Amino acid sequence: MSEKTELPVGEAIIKALVDDRRRDRRWRIIRFSLIAAIVLLYAIVLSMHSSSTYDHVQSGKPYVSLVRLSGVIMPEAHMSANVVNPVLYKAFTDKNSKGVLIEMNSPGGSAVQSSLIYDQIMRLKHAYHKKVVVVGEDALASGAYLIASAADQIYVDPDTITGSIGVIMSGFGFTDAIKKIGITRRVLTAGENKDRLDAFEPLDATDVAKAKQLLNDAHEHFIKDVLAGRKGRLKGDKAVLFSGDFWSGSRAVQLGLVDGTGSVPSVMHHEFSTEFYKLYEPRLSFLQSLVGSTQEHLSIPGLHAATTVLAQWSGVS
Repeated sequence: MSEKTELPVGEAIIKALVDDRRRDRRWRIIRFSLIAAIVLLYAIVLSMHSSSTYDHVQSGKPYVSLVRLSGVIMPEAHMSANVVNPVLYKAFTDKNSKGVLIEMNSPGGSAVQSSLIYDQIMRLKHAYHKKVVVVGEDALASGAYLIASAADQIYVDPDTITGSIGVIMSGFGFTDAIKKIGITRRVLTAGENKDRLDAFEPLDATDVAKAKQLLNDAHEHFIKDVLAGRKGRLKGDKAVLFSGDFWSGSRAVQLGLVDGTGSVPSVMHHEFSTEFYKLYEPRLSFLQSLVGSTQEHLSIPGLHAATTVLAQWSGVS
């Protein structure tokens, strides 16, 4: 009699376990489906808004190649040289465009990436003999200003943050923090200088001197390229202009950092006598866009992780 009463109880337990596993499996499927749907929707939206060209032209009417650049300049992002330079090439090699107008909104970023884009503009404008004009929006600072200085003319809004011709290296020191929580730093190197600027060790005078040497070298390259691009149009004390300071757009005009104020439509009409354009924008793959977007949202201009230890032409910090 006892066996007959125990059997249904055992079956009930097993059935309950099976049902629970089925419910868990269903919820996993639902969660996975929702995530997949969100990713797919993001990919669709991205593909709709990341096409490399967009025509706003009229048959028989002159037009310009409009290149739209915005965001922090950094590797593996939509403002990296690997992404921007091919777009610039397409814009310059459009045989029917009157010239190239670059609309830029950036606080700056990587020194190397900025220099690579600057060099590309210089090469292309000499190879294809096309006028290049830059229009700055909210910010045309640091590495973005370097890129702009490769243009024949620069225009900004009266309130555009402009300049910041300087170099910065920043990080954190954790020497007191690791002492408080009882952590001992252990570093093994092959090469006596391999552990320079260790964030967990006090700053060493020779390391500081080395870092300043790197910063000064990068600053000199920055200044040299700006002078080559602006071709004698800079006004005022060079020590002030190259101090890393920044100004409003209207003040930048007085200092010769830019050539005038204006918007994309007004500059397009003034410099190229047209209102028509073909739009060129950087385009990332879906995976690149996810990585780049994450990098940019985590990035703060002028504030860089101690582990990076790379000189950057910082924007407004």
